[in-house]
Amino acid sequence: MSGTPTTGVPGSAIGDGIVEKRDLLSIADIAGDLPDVVGRVEELKRARPEGVLPRTLPDCNVAMVFEKPSPRTRSSFETPIQELGGHPACLSTSEMQLGRGETIADMARVLSRYYHGIVSRAYRWQNEAELARPSSVPVVNALDDREQPCQVVADLLTLRERWSRCFRGRRLAWVGDSNNVPRSRMLGCAAVGLDPAAAIPEEYRPPDELTAPARRLGESTGSNLRFVADPREVVRGADAVYTDGGVSMVEEAETAQRTRAYHGYTVNDSLLDLARLGAFALHDLPAHRGLEITNSVMDGTRQATGDQAENRLHTQRALLELLLAPRGPGLPGSTPRSG
Repeated sequence: MSGTPTTGVPGSAIGDGIVEKRDLLSIADIAGDLPDVVGRVEELKRARPEGVLPRTLPDCNVAMVFEKPSPRTRSSFETPIQELGGHPACLSTSEMQLGRGETIADMARVLSRYYHGIVSRAYRWQNEAELARPSSVPVVNALDDREQPCQVVADLLTLRERWSRCFRGRRLAWVGDSNNVPRSRMLGCAAVGLDPAAAIPEEYRPPDELTAPARRLGESTGSNLRFVADPREVVRGADAVYTDGGVSMVEEAETAQRTRAYHGYTVNDSLLDLARLGAFALHDLPAHRGLEITNSVMDGTRQATGDQAENRLHTQRALLELLLAPRGPGLPGSTPRSG
């Protein structure tokens, strides 16, 4: 993968040079490498059934810190860590001391001494940032309330596979909530030159501070971000239609209010009929059937949700490889062993 940096512990010797650790908190952190990253995901996906996956993380210990549990996220990280030769350790907040006075920063410093990398799934993006700042090993954001970068890389692979590897001239329509997925999606689409139009009620659209980076990035790639209120307008002529829950993970108290606001935003067959011939629906799961998407679409042939879910596995493998390999000998934060 061209442009892939060597990663590891700041100031430790790997090979002949000094290396710096690299975090993935936002899709913006890998925007310049994104085409190469997606290409590498595709290579690793092809290699898996052939039984020739490279062991690029030999004896690499990775902590997985889950404030918010998810069987899909845990499985899609545990499996590739093991397949690349590493060892995952899943840690829930109930097993840690955060509720009894320990700070996230203190936890980060300790985990940095035990592990070569940290995967974190948190409720708040502030928690991810607080974990990454003092950590001397790479931190991967598996989800927070602002972004979900790993999901977007998997989505781009899914689109690339169905569109014969070409993003230019394509349009991805978003119908639904302005939560973490569309925020990462805006940046991901901008990085590869894909138009990310979105139908979101005006009162729930992301603030300018979150859309400005995608708009700036799109100026150099030809990506045009726009928002509309009518789902039919955004879906008409689109090449794919993406949706997610209308009640995001930190707004469950607003369920009734948001259900009313998102009335008419359900991706159904009649809405999908407005898209281009061959268009398909995307959903990152779990799906609230009958709310943001209907059973007929989820169970029909015009959807790629299974491909999306599988591609998470291959995506995590490539991202872990990008951030953690190669690394130095010995425990992170320790003096490299001699002999």
